[in-house]
Amino acid sequence: MTAPSAERLELENELRLALARRELEIHFQPQAAIASRRIVGVEVLPRWRHRDRGWIPPTSFLPVAEASDLIHPLGEFVLARACRQIRDWDRAGLPPLRAAVNVSAQQLRSQGFAQTVEGALRRAALAPRRVELDFAESVLVASRDQAIAVLNELKAIGVQIAVSEFGMSYPNLDHVMRLPVDCLKIDRSIVWRVTEEGRDTMIAQAIVSLAHTLDLRVVAEGVETAAQLDFVLSHGCDEAQGELFCGVLPADALAPVLASGFASLARGSS
Repeated sequence: MTAPSAERLELENELRLALARRELEIHFQPQAAIASRRIVGVEVLPRWRHRDRGWIPPTSFLPVAEASDLIHPLGEFVLARACRQIRDWDRAGLPPLRAAVNVSAQQLRSQGFAQTVEGALRRAALAPRRVELDFAESVLVASRDQAIAVLNELKAIGVQIAVSEFGMSYPNLDHVMRLPVDCLKIDRSIVWRVTEEGRDTMIAQAIVSLAHTLDLRVVAEGVETAAQLDFVLSHGCDEAQGELFCGVLPADALAPVLASGFASLARGSS
């Protein structure tokens, strides 16, 4: 066994133990309505604080989970905790929020995924519309027929559906737009380049125009500068998420931000 393979296997075993010991956490990044800057949702992100090594980056442990059967218990943990946290914030009197939870290709292909979602909502006594399930564009395109069936099941439950990392494969635009979705999330790599004249600017404009024609909400991901915010605002994006507003925080640190109901600009805006 090569050294990278041995390290990967060790990390997989440690992740399996961490899940069994309930050592993982979820953190959140706010999503704001651009025009009002009111916080309307949070993206839910898994985090792992290792007993000995401290914080392990998601870029290290998520690929390991996705390459093994661990993505299923990890995904169920994130969804269940997200539902409970939204319910707890409601009970604390904070403004109502939508929780955006990322779904992997393995979860999409697994039998009974819709029932798993329904069970998490029921146990948390949370209305389905308060949860948004995010599927990467590449995942939906790769599993086209199955994606349609699963998304229809989820829509029947009442949850919202978003396509994330959107715009990376322009030829797939027509297929994705035929799916039963509520929201398109413009990929951060496009948002980072929208202030430059070129292909990405035109793609962003086309996505917003087409999405609004179909009555879909548009979220700009990865907004980091005032110029990027000005661009997405002037071109009609509905919501934005990124370091300009707020970074990724644990629930207790985020609560004071949510209590205000508004996303403050970290670096100001023109």
